[in-house]
Amino acid sequence: MNDVTGMESGGCGGSDPFALQVLDDTMEPEFAKGCIIIIDPSGVVTNGSFVLAEVDGELIFRQLIVVDDRYYLKTMQAGCESIEVSGLGAVKGVVVQRAGTRRRYHKHYV
Repeated sequence: MNDVTGMESGGCGGSDPFALQVLDDTMEPEFAKGCIIIIDPSGVVTNGSFVLAEVDGELIFRQLIVVDDRYYLKTMQAGCESIEVSGLGAVKGVVVQRAGTRRRYHKHYV
């Protein structure tokens, strides 16, 4: 389930943005395997946000979907099951930027 790398203890303050690398293809085509995402721990979380969340002690990168006051983390790939979480407490940060090897791949999320 661990689909990002780069989280290490220490270094950044709790509210400082940080970068992670996507390790798998579950968020393609929006986020290719190997791309870099910038996470803002103090970012505004809304329905449809791409988030870093903690599930069963592991960090995962998914899209947050809110339906009838229930919170789900879903992949971009059809056929993968969404994970229900108890609330926004599972969210550790919001993706604010995607970076890659080509400038045209860079994108900001707000």
